[in-house]
Amino acid sequence: VVVGVLDPDRHVAGRGVRHLRQAGIEIVTDILEDHEIESVDPAYFHHRRTGLPFLTVKAAATLDGQTAASDGTSQWITGEEARRDAHMLRSTVDAVMVGAGTVRTDDPRLNVRIPGYEGPQPKPVIVLGSQPIPATARIWERDPIVIAAGPADVRGTVIEAAGMDGGIDLSIGMARLAEMGYLDVLVEGGARLAGSLWKAGLVNRGILYLGGRVAGGIGIGHFKSVFETLTDATSVQISDVRMVGDDVRIEWRV
Repeated sequence: VVVGVLDPDRHVAGRGVRHLRQAGIEIVTDILEDHEIESVDPAYFHHRRTGLPFLTVKAAATLDGQTAASDGTSQWITGEEARRDAHMLRSTVDAVMVGAGTVRTDDPRLNVRIPGYEGPQPKPVIVLGSQPIPATARIWERDPIVIAAGPADVRGTVIEAAGMDGGIDLSIGMARLAEMGYLDVLVEGGARLAGSLWKAGLVNRGILYLGGRVAGGIGIGHFKSVFETLTDATSVQISDVRMVGDDVRIEWRV
């Protein structure tokens, strides 16, 4: 039996290997590096070590780094092929998460819309703010999970994640998501939510689509927070760069 890597779950790690060896079965290990094996299912390994889901922040931006204009408009920065690739990305995750502002502005369904696709749909997750979400929003049709600071009179499953400041503690919310079985989560919007997750140290991967457009001014960036000095920047590993139609897709990991 070839074992790629031991399960990091402390409840089972090494138990299967011991049973096999006791039965006289030869075990072969160390064929590949651990990270090569874990890349097959990074969310599982991340969750077993941290209790948190593996978070990917996805955004589309102009070449000068603007994800939307100052009036909030962003459709469409990238072309059709990049948007199709983003839907394929949705098909690989357990849940797609947005902030309430994105629901009010874009009225998304957060599902996979590819002709002929018959696979599983990701669970929609909304991080609720202080402003209400319209009862007519299409997202309610998909029985979303709503992360709120306290009890919320909304359709769907509510996760209460109260922070010390009266707001939402995203770390609590993410841990509850993982407990419910949502280990691979794609964050699609917006800059405020992405900035809060980044500041909390919860982001593990980023996928950025750069469209062939130059904004020529300051609109809305990828993360809504203050970048005061270069030493505040975090070094990440750029793991993949490719053309998708006329746009560039960049993948990075913390």
